[in-house]
Amino acid sequence: MINENKNTVLTNFIRNIIEKNLEANLYAEKKWSGQPGPLYAHKDAPIDTAKIRTRFPPEPNGYLHFGHAKSIILNFTLAQDFNGRCHLRFDDTNPEKENEEYVKSIIDSVHWLGYKFEDEHENNLYYASNYFDYMYEAAKVLINAGLAYVDKQTAEEIRINRGTLKEAGKDSPFRDQSIDENLKLFEEMKSGQYQDGEMVLRAKINMASPNINLRDPAIYRIRHVSHHNTGNKWCIYPMYTFAHPIEDALEKITHSICTLEFEDQRPFYEWVLKKLAEFDFLEKPLPKQHEFSRLNLSHVVLSKRKLIQLVEENHVNGWDDPRMPTLVGAKRRGYHPKGFKLFMDRIGVSKSDSVIDYQTFEDSMREVLNEECNRKITVLNPIKLIIENFDENHTEICTVPNHPQKPEEGTREVKLTKELWIEGEDFEINPPPKYFRLFPGNKVRLRYGFVIECTDYKLNDNGEVSTVFCKYFPETKSGTAGSDAVKVKGNIHWLSTKFSKPITIRNYDRLFLSENPNEFDNFLDDINQSSIETNSAYCEESISDVQTGEQFQFERHGYYIVDPDSNAGEIIFNRTATLRDTWQK
Repeated sequence: MINENKNTVLTNFIRNIIEKNLEANLYAEKKWSGQPGPLYAHKDAPIDTAKIRTRFPPEPNGYLHFGHAKSIILNFTLAQDFNGRCHLRFDDTNPEKENEEYVKSIIDSVHWLGYKFEDEHENNLYYASNYFDYMYEAAKVLINAGLAYVDKQTAEEIRINRGTLKEAGKDSPFRDQSIDENLKLFEEMKSGQYQDGEMVLRAKINMASPNINLRDPAIYRIRHVSHHNTGNKWCIYPMYTFAHPIEDALEKITHSICTLEFEDQRPFYEWVLKKLAEFDFLEKPLPKQHEFSRLNLSHVVLSKRKLIQLVEENHVNGWDDPRMPTLVGAKRRGYHPKGFKLFMDRIGVSKSDSVIDYQTFEDSMREVLNEECNRKITVLNPIKLIIENFDENHTEICTVPNHPQKPEEGTREVKLTKELWIEGEDFEINPPPKYFRLFPGNKVRLRYGFVIECTDYKLNDNGEVSTVFCKYFPETKSGTAGSDAVKVKGNIHWLSTKFSKPITIRNYDRLFLSENPNEFDNFLDDINQSSIETNSAYCEESISDVQTGEQFQFERHGYYIVDPDSNAGEIIFNRTATLRDTWQK
């Protein structure tokens, strides 16, 4: 794999394919009745106003992760750019692992990324399970054509007789049974007369095919289990590889875009569509499958099995833990939808596997957050600063811009008083060379306020600096005529001890230490034990009325978002990202 860390917008080969298809008028006669269906539902329909149709087809058996974001952005953006439509379809053909919790989460995540699948003209939210009648009908079309048969072999016998990459498979003893017998058995399967695993319906293709996926793959199995959408109506369910091409065709999808692991399945995808079109069940033009490389991100695991393990073994605090590469976790962390889109633009779409440096992802987020986030002053490691010649009853109002690069965002007031909080790192007793902040005898500017000079300091019982003393120069306030009366090289942040608010900070870092935690025998051995640190801090009093999900740049420190755990007694901020990459290479 190639390590990719570029900030340039890369090419998208699928876009080139679509452009050529449209230039050739491949879909000019494509019809759309307004609802998915086989040929007989569309044949008298008008020409489709959507130039192309794409789809995002998640199985509702878990929470979406960063890899799904790549697919969502790709499919919806292509549809937008080519005057088409993108469908959200739940591939819910496996009733044992699917539920409504995941359905709702997936819909929310697609909306959070900024995409819609419904408007005043169409609502393109679909469920594969709503096509079960069509799929059953399609299976009978293949049986009647002599292209499918019911196999009573055990799963182990089927596996053994499928052969290997070097040896051809062996025909099932049930492969040549009559069409009438197959129809009878298939109907009995549907009516619940057999137990799970007792028989399957298989496509009849070629047991000697060099592509094992074409050696009479199973297309229906028996499962006596309730379905989240259809209840107990069905006890037979189509296999994903059979259902998926039919779903695409019913929805008149033009470009079926998936990741590279489905490349070996494309011949069966095309076989199913071709045969069902030959027997007038599906209408041409048929969907075309195109594969692209999945997202591989350093310091991250995207395996659903491993993500489940992280949650179930309590290595993280649930699916929306801000360290998780899930979209619910990303939202809680404060990652921005625009940052995802910028990141996907930068890594491009190709068939080449590559590991993308997490820094590229975070840099995209920082670029967006710098533009989107207003600023707040926060002191994370406070020590007290006392201005000895400042009237303890006086409050000086300092005007602070909400966003230095966006004057339209206006200003706010920050109050300066005799006693302030400053960052511990802004004072040194014995400063190193080129240290321009506060030390005995040195002058600095209180940002947005006055120039001060350090006069003394006090240590606590542990020998640590607890209080710094200074005097201020009244004529030097920022924004006044005398602001340059005293020249200084440094300025420091501050907050009034009287007019600041205590907050809780959760500083999140990468969950795994190495670039590829998947290389470990046990990926859990690579967990970063310092991936979360919780601290108390102070923020300006304007923070008092913030709402969950509000996001700011804490000047000097990074980007932070209000966590849902916040309440009237405690405001909790999650760190989204630092101001610059601080990860040790």
